[in-house]
Amino acid sequence: MKQINVRVPDEIHAGIAERAEAAGLSVQEYAKQVLADESNDLRHRFLHAGAHFADAFEDAFTEEFGSPAANRGPAAAA
Repeated sequence: MKQINVRVPDEIHAGIAERAEAAGLSVQEYAKQVLADESNDLRHRFLHAGAHFADAFEDAFTEEFGSPAANRGPAAAA
């Protein structure tokens, strides 16, 4: 197993710590998960394919369901 040490400014560390806490992880566990996600080629291909699909069918979805701003569901009407 390899170790990576990274220095970050205080404000970035604070943001990472907030996200880690929200995820129920330590800063080290959270950083490890983020790095693992970023190194996952299959994840990146999936996200790229999803973005391509969304771009290709955006007009059809808008025609069928309206724009996100115009159709926010029952909570928006309250």
